[in-house]
Amino acid sequence: MKKPRLYFDTSVFGGIFDIEFQKETELLFEMVKNGEIICVYSDLCEYELENAPEKVKEHFLNLDKNQTEFVEITEEINQLAEEYIKEKVVGETSIDDCRHIACATLNKVDYLVSWNFKHIVNVFRIKNYNAINIKNGHIQLDIRSPKDIITNE
Repeated sequence: MKKPRLYFDTSVFGGIFDIEFQKETELLFEMVKNGEIICVYSDLCEYELENAPEKVKEHFLNLDKNQTEFVEITEEINQLAEEYIKEKVVGETSIDDCRHIACATLNKVDYLVSWNFKHIVNVFRIKNYNAINIKNGHIQLDIRSPKDIITNE
């Protein structure tokens, strides 16, 4: 059986050292380590992690490359992200959140995982992101928090 591919936005990497999210985030990374899921991340994550605390960067850099998949933000991804903004799913300041969603969509991951409940893991926004995805002939993206993923396993 094919391993599920989960796109991790930057909040998930930061969650490993956040008291509120630590337990679930550790269990999620345990699933990566055990080869149960593939952690898909983008150059946008790498860029956003440049300003993260050292221990977060170190954790990210120590991920087993056999259990991860790197994807790049492309012009097509940027255009889809811009459309989410244009359709007012979120405001212009959330363009990077939109890039994560567009990247996960166009790379056809099984889930996008995030701790961002305001702009990403939000039922009303998810519905609107997916309406735009479908209109453009893309997949419906399943967006979850790490808590949802670990409790479903």
